[in-house]
Amino acid sequence: MADFERVADLQEIPSLGRKSIILQDEIPALLLRVDDVYYCVEDVCSHDGQPLTNGPFDGHDVTCPRHGAKFDVATGKPTKMPATEGIRVFDVEVRADGVYVRGDD
Repeated sequence: MADFERVADLQEIPSLGRKSIILQDEIPALLLRVDDVYYCVEDVCSHDGQPLTNGPFDGHDVTCPRHGAKFDVATGKPTKMPATEGIRVFDVEVRADGVYVRGDD
């Protein structure tokens, strides 16, 4: 199993904010914050492969800016068509010195 990587300072991302990151030097991901809870999802829409980076984020779902597909950031499950497949979610740990994310094996 992959190790956790430090990806952000604790106060770097405001609530309902985001940060684009690369996990394991190859996986584009999006770190999202809601109050004191952080989520991390793969930054690729399962519908057409476009980045989710600049899509609207309401605290629960992130929306693909291209066709409007929505994904639950806690589970990766699609919540609105045209997406029918989910996106990967990654484990997040908040530690005293920052936010850490574990990529896939």
